[in-house]
Amino acid sequence: MIEARHLRVLRAVATTGSFSAAGRELGCTQPAVSQQMKALEASVGTPLLIRSGRAMRLTQAGEALVRHAAGILAGLTAAEEEVAAIAGLRAGRVRLVSFPSGSSALVPTALAALRAAHPGTRVSLEEAEPPKSVEMLRAGDCDVALAFRYEGAAGADEWDDLVVRPLLTDRLVGLVPEGHRLSRTKAVAIGALAGESWIAGCPRCRGHLVEVCEGVGFTPRIDFATDDYPAVVGLVGAGLGVAVLPELAIESVRAKGVRMIAVEPAVRREIVALTLPDLAQVPTVAATLEQLARAAGR
Repeated sequence: MIEARHLRVLRAVATTGSFSAAGRELGCTQPAVSQQMKALEASVGTPLLIRSGRAMRLTQAGEALVRHAAGILAGLTAAEEEVAAIAGLRAGRVRLVSFPSGSSALVPTALAALRAAHPGTRVSLEEAEPPKSVEMLRAGDCDVALAFRYEGAAGADEWDDLVVRPLLTDRLVGLVPEGHRLSRTKAVAIGALAGESWIAGCPRCRGHLVEVCEGVGFTPRIDFATDDYPAVVGLVGAGLGVAVLPELAIESVRAKGVRMIAVEPAVRREIVALTLPDLAQVPTVAATLEQLARAAGR
């Protein structure tokens, strides 16, 4: 019989590449990891791992089992949480992953309301940008992922296997230094910034910026790139370039030394909360989705 704890260990070994590294990740010893892998191989009747130098490599059977492990573990988590709720236990756990501007603008309000309504619910928060956050959700490493995608961008079906809770539409605005030649304008065509030095954000944001600019006939010269939105604002305020940022990101940053202007064509991103179909039925996950939607509405 395959046990869930063995699957968790196998996935850790596959991810880290060794028994010792898997033990550190799981908080157990290397011999304990080795024993559990031997027990799992005995259960399935075939080798799952091959030592290759200092690293461990999956056999074909090991690869197949790891591929199914994420769905099995997610299903077990959903079952455990739902059974606990049915049994009347006023407790639960939600693992939330969010991109940075969502963490600062939406998550605090939502989690404060969730704690007030369900004091026994424990929530953990980790930051990751999409598509990494979505990968974590599918791998069973979180229960809810706050994510975004740009309107009109490719990959409209990328979330078809997930439960999607729309939260809000976030407009992108231009940032220029005070004293910039365009600082007193209310709106500007993005092509008017063709010759500027650019400061760009996360990899997905950078990629979309390049697509938008190339769509109007130029490739932006990106001199600085950072996932830290306050750093973007600071670099613009220091006169080192221009940027386009989501309004949600600017809400939590003291925009000192910069001017915000509308850009044309309008660029928007859809912000959503994602979960797996099985997890959507878990009361604590459903309550988290509801509070995120209310926070976005406010």
